[in-house]
Amino acid sequence: MWGGRSFYEVFLDLMDSHRGKVIGIILGLLAGLLIIIFGFWKTVFIIICILIGYFVGKGFDDGSGLDALWRRLFGER
Repeated sequence: MWGGRSFYEVFLDLMDSHRGKVIGIILGLLAGLLIIIFGFWKTVFIIICILIGYFVGKGFDDGSGLDALWRRLFGER
């Protein structure tokens, strides 16, 4: 079926040639499972928490830290 290649090799080949589609399928599957397991609103809350965590982590990776992120979001007073 896969020409003697392992699942991992096929997956890497798909990621090289169809990265957006593969990531979209994985995220869609994950979202569907979360909605089935937890319900719609709890899933929305989980996604919001993930996005907040991503942006806070991105701020630390960029070297700006939480203080600069806070100032950027809420401005100087």
